[in-house]
Amino acid sequence: MSVNENKPHLYVLPEDDANRQIINGFAGCIRDRYSRSFQVLPIARGWSNVVEKFETQHIAKMRRNTNTHLALILDFDDRLGDFRNRLNDIRAIIPDDLKDRVFIFGVLSEPENLRSSTRKSFEKLGETLAKECAMERYELWQHRLLVHNQSELERIHPFIKSNILPD
Repeated sequence: MSVNENKPHLYVLPEDDANRQIINGFAGCIRDRYSRSFQVLPIARGWSNVVEKFETQHIAKMRRNTNTHLALILDFDDRLGDFRNRLNDIRAIIPDDLKDRVFIFGVLSEPENLRSSTRKSFEKLGETLAKECAMERYELWQHRLLVHNQSELERIHPFIKSNILPD
């Protein structure tokens, strides 16, 4: 089902299939009446493709519709320095007029490492992350492979709370 573009909505662009499965677990927690506020896009197949798709497909679309928000979901490939460099490089290409509607999330290494560490399936990880957002109780979000997402979580939380996971 596609989003209702006349209301605030969130597109989610995952880097790979593991990230897509996590997002699908998150989406499984969304009540039917809010499902038109959230749409998972086809996987980009690599973090550089996430950036390329953002630049070529989503910037213009977001400028045409102020209801559109976008979450880029990628892997940061293990090294904290690489994480910061990659995150800063991506943030640098986000136009100023869209910065408050674009969010960047990801596992510090690879989703497979988070799955192994927690002993949860990708879908269960997404479900847990969604439930924590709804309850405003962030245990899994504080995992060493996810804690770096804190500032993005704080930025997106008001949108998620009012449009995606109300109540």
